[in-house]
Amino acid sequence: MISKSKKIKLTDFDDILREDLKNPEYKKLFDYYGKQLEISLSLIRLRKKMGMTQSEVAKKIGTTQSNIARMETGQQNFTVEMLDKLAKAFGKELKVVFN
Repeated sequence: MISKSKKIKLTDFDDILREDLKNPEYKKLFDYYGKQLEISLSLIRLRKKMGMTQSEVAKKIGTTQSNIARMETGQQNFTVEMLDKLAKAFGKELKVVFN
């Protein structure tokens, strides 16, 4: 149990990130991997929304469950061909937008 007299200082992730992003090399890597992780998160959300397992998605696109797991954790780069296969596996159309 923590004594009432002790104060715990919480670290705000946004404060740390804001400071780290001042470093150009860090920002470059953050921007690069951030996009990859956005795709990974979208893949997870869509798969769960469709009620599919990683194995089911893998079978539909001709790969392994472990490959889908790597995609979902951001440990694999995505080609346009792979993104198109994933979209079709979910009955969707791949759309790329530049904002």
